[in-house]
Amino acid sequence: MKALLILLLLLFAANFLTAQPSVRIDMQKTQAPISPYIYGQFIEHLGKCIYGGIWAEMLQDRKFYYPITDDYNPWGSDKDEYWNAGEFQFIAASPWKVIGPVGTVRMDSTTPFVGAQSPVVRVPGDGSEAGITQPLLAVIKDKSYTGRIILAGKAVAAPIEIRLVDDAKVIAVEKINSLSKDFKSYPLTFKANKSSDKAAVEIVSRGSGEFKIGALSLMPADNINGWRRDVVALLKELNAPIYRWPGGNFVSGYNWRDGIGPRDKRPPRKNPAWKGVEHNDVGIHEYMDLMDMLNAEAYIAVNTGLGSVDEVAEEVEYINGSAGTPLGSLRAKNGHAAPYGVKWWAVGNEMYGTWQLGHIPLEEYVQKHNRIAEAMWKVDPTIKLVGVGAVGKWSEAMLRQCSDYMSLISEHIYCKEKGNTIDHTKQLADEIRKKAQAHRRYRRDIPGLAARDIRIAMDEWNYWYGDYIYGELGVRYHLKDALGVARGLHEYFRNSDIYFMANYAQTVNVIGCIKTSRTDACFATTGLPLKLYRREFGAVPVALSGETGDLDIIAAKTKNGDALTIAVVNPTTQSRQVAVTVSGGVLNRKGAKWLISGDDPQAYNEPGKTPNVAIIESTADLAGSQIAAPALSIALYRFEIK
Repeated sequence: MKALLILLLLLFAANFLTAQPSVRIDMQKTQAPISPYIYGQFIEHLGKCIYGGIWAEMLQDRKFYYPITDDYNPWGSDKDEYWNAGEFQFIAASPWKVIGPVGTVRMDSTTPFVGAQSPVVRVPGDGSEAGITQPLLAVIKDKSYTGRIILAGKAVAAPIEIRLVDDAKVIAVEKINSLSKDFKSYPLTFKANKSSDKAAVEIVSRGSGEFKIGALSLMPADNINGWRRDVVALLKELNAPIYRWPGGNFVSGYNWRDGIGPRDKRPPRKNPAWKGVEHNDVGIHEYMDLMDMLNAEAYIAVNTGLGSVDEVAEEVEYINGSAGTPLGSLRAKNGHAAPYGVKWWAVGNEMYGTWQLGHIPLEEYVQKHNRIAEAMWKVDPTIKLVGVGAVGKWSEAMLRQCSDYMSLISEHIYCKEKGNTIDHTKQLADEIRKKAQAHRRYRRDIPGLAARDIRIAMDEWNYWYGDYIYGELGVRYHLKDALGVARGLHEYFRNSDIYFMANYAQTVNVIGCIKTSRTDACFATTGLPLKLYRREFGAVPVALSGETGDLDIIAAKTKNGDALTIAVVNPTTQSRQVAVTVSGGVLNRKGAKWLISGDDPQAYNEPGKTPNVAIIESTADLAGSQIAAPALSIALYRFEIK
């Protein structure tokens, strides 16, 4: 008898596992529309997200934060065991190497051009060369490069040669024949006569006496206002409606004033939260230029860590104040007369964490939040404020004591790797659902909160695991991560009444959906569902029920109601056919299909190589009222409504 029962259970389990998935879609039963802000992004001054990623500058430490010494040893290394990252390298000392004998270069801290010091090169006058060089540059044959160098010195120290070299052979050269005793900027223009990924820039003289280098810059000539053209093209494809900036942990130690004014005179600083140097080449104006070229909205985080109430209020005035206000006038002087009109503001970042600069106890922070929010609204009553949240005591206290001082509340999600692909892909969706459930409880239990309708801004969310291949936090993403991101989007859609915004972190290289090398850029696997759903998925979720097993299926009508989209994530290695029954309207049998799939859940894309994972578009046929869900895939269908 026992053996018979076991056999029956095994037969039942086998039948259940192989049963055809089926869904019933009622197009008349709709949910709250999906906010377009769900497709937001987040860029932070960290690793190679901005410098070495989106920003086109090719040189490291171009303003000489680190002293140049005769002991050339620029690399530091570290491990991040919590996030399962092995050893990674970063610039921990000057990347500039001395050309000439010991003592050729000294640092002048008395009258530096910018920051704390400027290098002074002593030229011996015997016909030998003296100067500095930076290796590890990449150039492409026949491509042009532009920049500038800021020099001071005596005429006898000239001429100065600025050269691109490869294996001691000159690729391109610029010559400056005279110098001024005061710092002067000289333009640079190069055209590489060969390709090299081991090029170097050299600044040398055979004259006599001394010359001083204030700063220099080198970018591909096709940069767009300082931004990399190839990365901007991918960002335009991504079409995110909003970008959070400048952090992240970075913002709690950042003074926004460091990022305004002439770019070469902005002081270099140690990154307050991460490895390396903050060059301050990208500040408010550059960020707003990027938002303009991407047709995206700005979402600016302010410093509630080490920052003061006045500092934050002044930042709002600088960005949004009229040219008649003191700081609006300064903005106009710096090149932008009209107010930027930034609507969305994050009041701090992760202030619940002991790792956060300026962290204070919760009972003190709620008061600080309210003071800062009040000061920000006094400057501009029209702006929308996002308070710092973290499900549990922190979010509950913020909602109880600060609900009159915020428009949205933030939450963050990061997930590690799980060995089982199905379990791995569920993580983000599970966490998104849990946070939505917690906030529904808050609305039920906190008097008056439901009427305030403070929704969630999930302004950081992603997978975070593995080695840092693309600089600090520059992990590699696989097909299984793309499946998980798609399932995460599905969960936002199911909770469209509670989620207003989500900002995938951190766009480029740093746990990002775009990866770059020095000369190429590509979508990581996780960028593909973000791009696809933003472009093709509907805006109004409709009721869906049925037996889906391990598949994750969701449906939505387009904004104007002329088509139905159905998305299926299949994290298994078995292809399935899904039976579809639709009520509340009639669909055309012929439609469109977009597929992201592969044979290996570990498949990934690399810059400069043919992608292993891509979006494949084809026609679809609803014949037999079925749609296909290939193994390890994201399949998105669109059928016109008759």
